[in-house]
Amino acid sequence: MTTPDPSARPRPLGVAAIGYAFMGKAHSNAWRNVASFFDVPAFEQKVLVGRDAAQVAEAAAKYGWAESATDWRSVINRDDIDIIDICAPGWMHAEIAIAALAAGKHVLVEKPLANTIGEARAMTEAAAAARAHGVQSMIGFNYRRVPALALARELIAEGRLGTVRHVRAAYLQDWLSDENSPMTWRLRKDTAGSGALGDIASHAIDQILYLLGDTVTEVSGRLHTFVTTRPGPDGPEEVTVDDAAWATLGLGSGAIASVEVSRVATGQKNSLKLEIYGDKGTILFDLEALNELGFLDATTPVREQGFRRILVNEPEHPYLAAWWPQGHIIGWEHTFTHQIRDFLTAISTGEAPSPSFEEGLAVQQVLAAIEESANAKSSLVQLSDTIQLDDVVPPTATASEGA
Repeated sequence: MTTPDPSARPRPLGVAAIGYAFMGKAHSNAWRNVASFFDVPAFEQKVLVGRDAAQVAEAAAKYGWAESATDWRSVINRDDIDIIDICAPGWMHAEIAIAALAAGKHVLVEKPLANTIGEARAMTEAAAAARAHGVQSMIGFNYRRVPALALARELIAEGRLGTVRHVRAAYLQDWLSDENSPMTWRLRKDTAGSGALGDIASHAIDQILYLLGDTVTEVSGRLHTFVTTRPGPDGPEEVTVDDAAWATLGLGSGAIASVEVSRVATGQKNSLKLEIYGDKGTILFDLEALNELGFLDATTPVREQGFRRILVNEPEHPYLAAWWPQGHIIGWEHTFTHQIRDFLTAISTGEAPSPSFEEGLAVQQVLAAIEESANAKSSLVQLSDTIQLDDVVPPTATASEGA
């Protein structure tokens, strides 16, 4: 394995992104803009990789990449490439990430970490081995970089909610509500691994663990597919993943969390709702109003209590000093810019980025337990093998340091 030596590097970091569709576009936008707002190490958008030569070349020109390629293996072996950003579907994550880490490249990979526990474990082991040689790796749970959620984590850590008793997390979308919506790779288990479970429940579960600094100890879950066939190019095709999932999670702290996710929730476009209830206060959040945080301080006199709306747009809030004058809102795309900022900073300082692959594996274990429970008629599954906080490489920089 080649060990990176940032102090001896006479050139900017070379970046390659693999995948140019939805996530590739979001990540490309972040790479293109991050240095305009944050102080980050010098880098260059070297190459965008995709399977269709004509389409990836068009995307590369549009998104600011110097060139395009169709063979990710040859790109990984290039001496001018230092960072691999994996935006490809989940079934490709393990092979690409493990090869990139072995080649001494820093790796950022989209969530969920992989399609199976076995793949996730192999990726985590590869990341640990590479870390010993100064090679960084991170998983892209971008909602950690929503300033309002970063603020929520600070408030919880400061004890403003007291003892957290229970959490409600609901991530609801409706892009599959129409039974005539066409078949895609996201609806096939062999390519997607799971449906709403891995796609959006992974975000909800990561937020619970991130906000509370907690672990999951037991799980009860249920999965359901409402539309069992979808129009394909050669006729109807069977849907082999879930449309919706429900779970109850027991946490190490003693708190209980409920998780509900759906991609057939008509009228809900991209709503991640979080409710966190403590004995001294409550926090409310909805991704469709991502600049706002609801906060109730139950330590004030009852006659004065009520939810206050915090508009998270002040320079004192996480990440926001880099953006616009106070009161000017930011959007969903900014979370990816913050993510790239934090990853580049970790590479520069040598400090372990978060969420690590270990943290991604912890989420993957919860997803697998939900599926196991669902297959056993919602029986309770103990996560005795769940990674504990002591086993996870701790982040050395808080989200507020991104400001």
